[in-house]
Amino acid sequence: MPLTNQSLIKTFIDYLTFQKRYSPHTIVSYENDLSGFFDFIELQFGSTKIEEINASFVRSWLASMKESGMESKSLNRKISSLKSFFKYQLKQGIVLTSPMVTIISPKVKKRLPQFVDEKDIHTLFSYVEFPDNWEGKTHRLLLQLFYNTGMRQAELVNLTESQIDKSNGNIKVLGKGNKERILPVSKDLMLLIGDYIDGKRINFEQYDKELLLVNAKGKRLYPKYVYNVVRQYLSSVTTIDKKSPHVLRHSFATHLMNNGADLNAVKELLGHSSLAATQIYTHNTIEKLKDVYKKAHPKA
Repeated sequence: MPLTNQSLIKTFIDYLTFQKRYSPHTIVSYENDLSGFFDFIELQFGSTKIEEINASFVRSWLASMKESGMESKSLNRKISSLKSFFKYQLKQGIVLTSPMVTIISPKVKKRLPQFVDEKDIHTLFSYVEFPDNWEGKTHRLLLQLFYNTGMRQAELVNLTESQIDKSNGNIKVLGKGNKERILPVSKDLMLLIGDYIDGKRINFEQYDKELLLVNAKGKRLYPKYVYNVVRQYLSSVTTIDKKSPHVLRHSFATHLMNNGADLNAVKELLGHSSLAATQIYTHNTIEKLKDVYKKAHPKA
C-alpha cells in the first residue's frame, strides 16, 4: 500500500477515535476494511493515488469478496466504511468526488432477532441452580443484569460500582460513542447488586475495586468468559440457535414490547440512535399477536 494511503487511513482513524469517539471494536472494523481495500487496489492495479480511484475499482473489490462467499450484511459494512472514508476525504479537500456515489448496497434479507421465551426466563431464574460459590453469584448477577437492563456485553464488562445509583434505583451506562443513558432497575436486582458488592469486601483481600463484576480471582471478566456463561445457562432452558448476551438484550426488548411498552421508551433503554433499529422488535410483537389470533379467534 502506498505510504500516502496509509497516512490517509491513519488520519481518518484518528478522527474516528478522538473526535467521533467510536468504540475500539468499531475502530478496528474500519481499519481492517480500509486496509483490505487498499491492499486489493495495490495488488490488482498497482500503486494508485487516492484521486485515481473510481467506482470500478470499488466494484472489483466487492465482486472479489462476493465470489469468495461473503454475505450481503458484511459487504454493506465494508461499503459503509468506504463511504465514511471518502466523505471525510471530500471534507478535507483530498478528493474532488467520491467513488462511492454510484455504489449501491446489496439488499439484506431481514431476519427477526431471536429471543428467549418469558416462561424460559422464569425457569432460568426460579429453578436453575447456580453454584454456591463466588462464580455462581457472578453468573446469576450478570444474567440478571443482561435481562433486566438490556445492556450490551461491553457495557456490562466495563460496568463500575460508581455507575450504580442505589438511592434512585438506576444504573448509568456508558454506551456506543460514549453516550450515557440511565437504566431503571427493580428493588430486587438492586438488593442483589448490593449483596454482591458487600460479598466482594468479605471474599477478597485484593480485587479490582472499580469494576462491579469480577471473577473468582477478583479480576475483570473477559467477553469470552461472559459469552460462555450465558451460553451455558441458556442451553439449560431453551433450544433456540443463538445463545449469546445479545440474545438476552433481544429478549429484554421483545418482552417489553410484548407487554405494551412504548417504542420510544424501548429505544432510549437500548441506547439506539434512531427508531429504525428498535422497530425490529415490533415484528416479534406482531408475530405474537398473529399467534394469539390464530389460537383464539373462532374464524381464524
